[in-house]
Amino acid sequence: MEQQLDFLVDKVVAELQKKLSELGEKAPAQAMEQAVEKVVEASMQPGAQPSVEANGAAALQSDVSEEPERTAQIPNPQWKEGLEELLTSTPARIGVWRTGVRPLTKTMLQLRRDHAAAVDAVYGEVRQEVLDQFSLFTVETQYDNTENYLKRPDMGRILTDEGVRLLQERCQKKPQVQIVVSDGLSASAVDANLKDVLPSLLDSLKSYGLSCGTPFFVKGGRVASMDHIGEVLEPEVLVMLIGERPGLVTAHSMSAYMCYRPRKGMVESERTVISNIHRQGTSPVEAGAHIGTILSKMLEQKASGVKLVL
Repeated sequence: MEQQLDFLVDKVVAELQKKLSELGEKAPAQAMEQAVEKVVEASMQPGAQPSVEANGAAALQSDVSEEPERTAQIPNPQWKEGLEELLTSTPARIGVWRTGVRPLTKTMLQLRRDHAAAVDAVYGEVRQEVLDQFSLFTVETQYDNTENYLKRPDMGRILTDEGVRLLQERCQKKPQVQIVVSDGLSASAVDANLKDVLPSLLDSLKSYGLSCGTPFFVKGGRVASMDHIGEVLEPEVLVMLIGERPGLVTAHSMSAYMCYRPRKGMVESERTVISNIHRQGTSPVEAGAHIGTILSKMLEQKASGVKLVL
């Protein structure tokens, strides 16, 4: 999806250049500005397609099949090799250059695209077919709604009475390993990564001879909701796969928080975490396998967080 959006950004920029050339070099600055705003606004409408020459979906797919190479926009940089090295070492927005005192139009469109993706990640919902694929039933915290979830993190740490009842009825008690999935601050992270992380994790647990309880999904969950879950199910170890706070580099990043015998009153130093699980960060498949290794060490050492020796 991100590659397809990059493709569309390039097409919108091409359309802008076409519109400006039609106005001519002597066109008033105000008229040129209006042409830019008109095309940009049209491209941001839901379902809008830029007016460009393309061969439909097939052309779109062929253009985005590979990850485009990042190149600096700075003309004649003093240290070209150093700039190229920076570009290969970080996804941060560097070397984007400017036009006058403003960023380039393409840079601004990409920024608006990534900001919109971050907002969608926070306010979106995990697709039901993703949960159904792994037979995950849903329990909720006391978050009530997204706005309240953002303002009252404490309400995302406690399950509803109905949620507690569902766990008691449908989950195995005192499992060796308990897997929990939560949307957290990015529903997009669950949609994008769960299909790779969870099977890899289950295979890893099987290879270590570890048994797993009944996985489920927590809607509106914060990391510390694992403490309340621990009080109800009493697992030896628990791992929560949760969407991270989205940024402008990616809105699809997931974290795996793990702890030994979770309970209310735990401090953050008692948790172990793998973060930045996404296709441009920690590989989802590799993360799943590594989570299994860490959980096995927790069981061996009966510890987690700063007390765990990895």
